[in-house]
Amino acid sequence: MNNYDRASDNSGVSESIGFMLIFSIVIAGIGLVTLYGYPMLLQQQVSADEKIMEKNMIVLQNDIKSLAYKTVPFKETSLKIGGGSLTVYDSESNAPSSSTSTISIYDSNNNYITSFHPGELRYESVSSQTDISLQDGAVVLRPRIQPGSVMLAEPRWFYDGKTNIMVINLINITSEELMAKEGIGTVRMALVGEPYYNETFFPVGDPRLPINMDYTTDSAQNYSVAWDNYFTEKLHMTPSGTGIYRLPINSTYPGRLVIKKFEVEIQSI
Repeated sequence: MNNYDRASDNSGVSESIGFMLIFSIVIAGIGLVTLYGYPMLLQQQVSADEKIMEKNMIVLQNDIKSLAYKTVPFKETSLKIGGGSLTVYDSESNAPSSSTSTISIYDSNNNYITSFHPGELRYESVSSQTDISLQDGAVVLRPRIQPGSVMLAEPRWFYDGKTNIMVINLINITSEELMAKEGIGTVRMALVGEPYYNETFFPVGDPRLPINMDYTTDSAQNYSVAWDNYFTEKLHMTPSGTGIYRLPINSTYPGRLVIKKFEVEIQSI
């Protein structure tokens, strides 16, 4: 074989090796993208769905505030429900995972001033295993894979230390049937019935003081950490046992406790 033939053979080998190297690099690049990039894209989508639903739940909270405090007859909001489902649980529902909490307020003689069990509007994420609940006027988030919860938007409760007045607004979410929705939905709600109003005056040294509140939560839907932080840090309640809080109404000068209850019916999702 002459020199020309050997050069031609070597040229063919070089092209084959070059093609295999480039092909291997392309396959390796596709593999790396599939191995690392695709899960990151999925995680970003899951995070985006959760953030969107956080904002949606706050929008629905504002709708409820408009019904309860601004006497708007009804509200209707269209929203996207991605990565999970939005379900309304009536306060009297016996459906699985429908329990939320019970709030009972009573005086030092154990006489109940009121007892309240709210329903909720809950987003349950399948992908991120997270629940976002609109309950009793607040928006709270709870990861299912670990304990704990956080309040994303507070209810309209407040205490004025200067006037010794505490106002508690209790909002009950009801529906005629268990409803759930995925994808695009329209939440229509209306205020039903007459709001409940109770105002209690406490003169100096009133034996009914202190006023206690018992917050009882269901173990399967436990949002107690979020509510505990709100009660103690925002409203300055004093823990007095497991789930029991002492309202900050002072007995050294006249005080007042105002309790309002509103019932909001979810008519469609």
